[in-house]
Amino acid sequence: MTRPRVAILAQDLIWQDRLARAVEAAGGVAARARTDAELDLALVAADAAVIDLTARAYDGVVAIEHATAAGVRVLAVGQHDDVELRKRAIASGAEKVLAYRKLFEDGPATIARFIGTTPVAAS
Repeated sequence: MTRPRVAILAQDLIWQDRLARAVEAAGGVAARARTDAELDLALVAADAAVIDLTARAYDGVVAIEHATAAGVRVLAVGQHDDVELRKRAIASGAEKVLAYRKLFEDGPATIARFIGTTPVAAS
């Protein structure tokens, strides 16, 4: 069985690394991006995407639109109290918008459910 490829768009390198490790622990293959152009490259072979909504280098809502237009399922992540942005993300095609805390506390299991895999056991 091939592992799902997950494009990750996050400007913050620490958060991007945390998301990539969660994708790998979930059984997926992470394709990291920090800009719209890098996301477009990652989407070519992606099965899903995780998009951080809080960035200055790109518009997260527009990134969701690009990903869904490419036929890629999107899980967005952002501030729990930014209700307006969360609504815009859903309206733009994100299947779910989760708070940072959810992915920080339960990232691999949450992503595994999203991409349809079984988390990799820690060794």
